[in-house]
Amino acid sequence: MAAYVEVVRTTEVPPGTARVVTARGTAIALFNIDGAYFAIDNTCPHRGGPIGEGGIEKGLATCPWHGWQFDVKTGACLSVPSAGVRSYEVRVVGEAIEVALPWLNP
Repeated sequence: MAAYVEVVRTTEVPPGTARVVTARGTAIALFNIDGAYFAIDNTCPHRGGPIGEGGIEKGLATCPWHGWQFDVKTGACLSVPSAGVRSYEVRVVGEAIEVALPWLNP
């Protein structure tokens, strides 16, 4: 079981945007897709690019460095299927967005 950590308020991630947050030292790309929140590792496995700073379209985040694309729901990499990133469970409690960190005990 994972522990949830508050990372940001809902007002800080408007629909159609991404934001890079840090949860207990881990950089996470957080996305708001039509009011639903998704989180994946922010570090692209190709060259370490910041996935959350790239574009987002139709549920796909594009690494700004070399264009690798990732499904924001699953972390799957469309560019190189074997190079996906970790995805995290996200929940909203009031106005707080929380991300589950599987290595922490509740």
